[in-house]
Formats: sequence, C-alpha cells, structure tokens
Amino acid sequence: MLNANVSALFLAADAWFVGFIVTLVIAIVAVPAAAILCWIFSRKLYKSKIDSQLGDVKARSEKMIEDATAECKALKKEAILEAKEQELKLKNEFERETRDKKSELNKLEQRLMQKEDNLDKKESALDKKNEELEKQKKDLVLKEQEVKKTQEKVNHQHELMVQELEKVAQLTKDEAKKLLSEEILDEARHDVALQVRNIEQTAKDEAQNEAKKLISLAVQRCAADHASEITVSVVPIPSDDMKARIIGREGRNIRALENATGIELIVDDTPEVVILSGFDPVRREVARLTLEKLIADGRIHPARIEETVAKVKKELDQEIKAAGESAMFDVGIYGLHPELIKLIGRLKYRTSYGQNVYKHSVEVAQLAGLMASELGLDVTLAKRAGLLHDIGKAVDKEQEGTHVQLGADLAKKFGEKANVINAIAAHHGDCEPKTMEAVLVAAADAISGARPGARRETGTNYVKRLEKLESIAAGFNGVDKCYAIQAGREVRVMVKPEQVDDAQAMFLAKDIAKKIEAELEYPGQIKVNVIRESRAVEYAK
Repeated sequence: MLNANVSALFLAADAWFVGFIVTLVIAIVAVPAAAILCWIFSRKLYKSKIDSQLGDVKARSEKMIEDATAECKALKKEAILEAKEQELKLKNEFERETRDKKSELNKLEQRLMQKEDNLDKKESALDKKNEELEKQKKDLVLKEQEVKKTQEKVNHQHELMVQELEKVAQLTKDEAKKLLSEEILDEARHDVALQVRNIEQTAKDEAQNEAKKLISLAVQRCAADHASEITVSVVPIPSDDMKARIIGREGRNIRALENATGIELIVDDTPEVVILSGFDPVRREVARLTLEKLIADGRIHPARIEETVAKVKKELDQEIKAAGESAMFDVGIYGLHPELIKLIGRLKYRTSYGQNVYKHSVEVAQLAGLMASELGLDVTLAKRAGLLHDIGKAVDKEQEGTHVQLGADLAKKFGEKANVINAIAAHHGDCEPKTMEAVLVAAADAISGARPGARRETGTNYVKRLEKLESIAAGFNGVDKCYAIQAGREVRVMVKPEQVDDAQAMFLAKDIAKKIEAELEYPGQIKVNVIRESRAVEYAK
C-alpha cells in the first residue's frame, strides 16, 4: 500500500515537472516574440508621427522664409532712401564748406598781395639806405686813414720828446713813472693818516667830554638808594614759645602755612626769629605778612591760616597796583595798560644782585629821560621804555625765557609801540637799537647797575668772574701774563714782544674785548689794557 502511494507520488511529480518545462519553454518563446511585435508596431507609429511633424516644420519654414524675404525687401528700400538722404546732406555741407574756404582763400590772397606791395616799398627804401651807408662807410675809411697818419706823426713826435727827456733826466719812462707814483702815494698816505688820526682823536675827545658831561648831569639829578634787599625774609617773634604754636601739633600749622604760601619756614635755634625762604619774592612777602598777622592775632590753626593768607593776598594785590601807579606817576608817564601797572608793582619784591628792580626801573626811566632832554630827544618815549625795560623780571620765575624776551613779548601783548618794544629788546644788546632813545635806555641801565653801591654779589661769584676774565685773556696766542685789577673793571695783558708787534697788540685788545662781551656777564664796562715791553740789558765788566 505504501509502495503504491509512493509510486503515485512519483508519477504525479513527473507530470508536474513536465508541465512546468513545457510552460517554461512556451514562456521563453512567447516573450521575445511579443517584444519583436511591440518594437515593430512602435516603429510604425513613430515613423508616422515623424512624417507628420516634418510636414508641419516644412510648412512653417516656408512661411518664415516668405516673411523674411518680404521684410528684407522693405529694409532694403528704407536703407536706400536713407543713403540717398545722407548723400544729399553731405553734398550740401561739402558745397557750403567749399564756398567758405574759397572766400577765406580770396581774403588771404588779397592780404598777401598787400604785404608783397609793402615789402616791395620797404625793399626799395632799404636799397636807398644801403647806398647812403656805403657812401658814409667810404667817407669813414678815408677819415680813419687820415687819423692814422696824424696819430703816427704824433706818436713819432712823442717818442722823440720822451727820448730827449730820458737823456736829460737819465731815467727811463717806467722808472720815472714808478718813482713819481711812489712819491705821490707816500705823501698821500702820510697826509691821510695824519688827518684820520687828528679827526679820530678830536672826535674821541669831544665824544668823551660830552658823554661824561651828559652822564654826570643825569647822575647828579637822580638820587637812588643802595642795595639792601636780601633773598630771605626774617620775621621777629615775641618769644621762643611762639615757635611751638607756629609749628603746631605734629607740625600741622607750619605745613598748612607752607602749602598755602609755597614758602619754606625755617624754625631753628635762632632766638626770637623765624626765617622764610623761597624763590618767589611775592609769595615770600605774602608769607611774611601772614605770619606777622597770625602772631599779632594769637590764633594759629589751619583754618585761620588759610583765611589770613587769602586776605593778605588781596591786600598785597592792592599794594602792588598802588606801587605800579606810584612808579608811573613818579616818572611822569600815563596810559599804561593795567596789567603792565601790576607787573611794575610786582618788581618791588624782585631783586637782582641785591638791587631792587622796582627802584632800578624808576631810576633807569629818570636817567634816560634826563639824558633825552639834554640831547633834545623824545623824553616821554625814553622814560616809558626805561620804566618797562625790566618788566620781564616780574614773570621770569614763572615762565621760561630771558627777561629781555619776556619783557618784549609782554609789551607787545599789551599794546606798546614798536619803539618801546625795540628799546626793551635791545637794552642788553640782544638786537640792534632802532632809535636813539633805545641807546639811552641801555646806557641808563648800565649806569644804574654799575654805580657804586647799586649792586652786590657774593665772594664766590666775584672770584669766579675774575678767574673767567683772566682765563679769557690768557687764551690768546702771544699772551704772557694777565691780571684782573680794580675789582674786575680792568684786565692788564702782558704780551711776548717777539711774537706780538705794536699793530697786533691793538687788534689783540679788540679781540679780547669782543670775547669778554660775548662770554662774560658783568656790570658796567671792563678796560682791556695790552702792554708790550722790549728791554735791552747788558752788563759792563
């Protein structure tokens, strides 16, 4: 039974496999056949479609060709018409330009014809002038020949005369000319030297006499004080117990006073005095007055110190203004700027080599005015410039620059005239004086600073100035020894006689004086005395 089932199964399987193979073969054969049939059918469809599209394209292209041909014909006609119009226009312009050129050429031709006529006329005139010049040239040639003949005769006669004179004088022409010229030059030099020496000596004598007279009159009529100011201020106190109150607890009072005034207080073992030290004289005066008021009042503390300092500054400003007005009235000038008046008042607290600059300025103004009146010059200008000549010293502790430059800038700033500014700028030789009043201001400044008792200097500065004076003189060639005498007012220079002659000694003195002026600062003037001595020594045995 089992074997029958298995056999049935194998038979069924064989039948299915055979059916599958047959179906597979049919499928393999049917698919390519279907594909070939589809390709043939689609090709026929595509060909029919292409043929219809080609027909449409051909119809469109033929229509476009017809439209393009018609448009080209229209454009061609328009281009031909435009070309004809342009040709006509150019032709008209050409004809017009041609007519203009022809008219211009005609005008130029007429001008050339006129110029040719003028040139012909000028040429004929030149021909006539040339003929005349030829005639004059011939006449000149004849006259030159006659002059040459005459000159030859004169030269021949002159040579004969010279030969005769040489025989008589027994000298040649050149020797006689040289001898005569030397004698004339020697006589002329001698006469000129005598006249120059006499004129110079007369001028020097008269100038010295007049200058001495003028300066002596000015000095006699001007009275001034001696130098007495010093660079520190001393404030007396009633007792040494006051020093402790001035210093205060832990030094607060003295610090407050120094901060408020800018001045250093020196409280040492000196009995019953306090010393104030500072470079600014106005601040030192404020500190002095403040300390005196505090000592008199007895209340000394930082708040009171600041209050007193402010009050003293206001009072001092009024005093400075009053001092400036007083100086202006004493000198006799008016119309100064208010700021310049204040600066003049500040000079009351400024010293130079111990000399009070305020009094020095008033003195210079008076001296310059007196000398100007003696010479018949502008007295007001001389006084004004003399009073303002050291105005720069009022601000030279606060601003950079020399007092001369600062003074000229201040005068210019506050509306002073050019002559006053020049006198201020030239009173120490920094620039050339433009007026006689400027020269008088410089002279008055030198007189005021150089008079006895006007200034003083320390022993160290004095010795340095003398050493510098001697070193300047000793630096020249041919100098043997030199000595500064008369408190530096004169330097005597001994020269080596074999190296320096008398003429060189005079030039040496001038060179030494110029170098002293350039390198040394000094009051008044310094006399340079060059001494040349030759000695002949022999011993009898």
